Amino acid sequence: MSSSLFLKIAAVGLFGAFGALARFGVYGLVRHFGWTGFPWATFTVNMLGCLLFGLFVSLAEHRFEFTEVTKVAILVGFMGSFTTFSTFALDGSALLREGQWALATLYIGGQNVIGISAIFFGLFLGRYIGLNHG
Repeated sequence: MSSSLFLKIAAVGLFGAFGALARFGVYGLVRHFGWTGFPWATFTVNMLGCLLFGLFVSLAEHRFEFTEVTKVAILVGFMGSFTTFSTFALDGSALLREGQWALATLYIGGQNVIGISAIFFGLFLGRYIGLNHG
């Protein structure tokens, strides 16, 4: 394994741990305020993740020169662990910025419809396995 690949793997693991802890912290903070009736913790993490993801990508493009290891550590490690919704939003916005309206609609709509359908199918499978093999 090359030292560059090892460094990227180590950075993703370390920053992924920080992202998971940050997510856990945001969830705890939202629960501390007692916000109920809506999944505020997930909503907050996803929207904050989008803001941070966009900020980092913009700074990387226009202000700072980050190493490849730093980009991978922050975007894949930290942000990937904090929220994957930010990556979904960035990819969707890229398609929209490029004028790829049909692909953007397919990508954004497809992820939502298929994702929610996959959750229901997974729930069904889990019930089926639990009821028939328990």
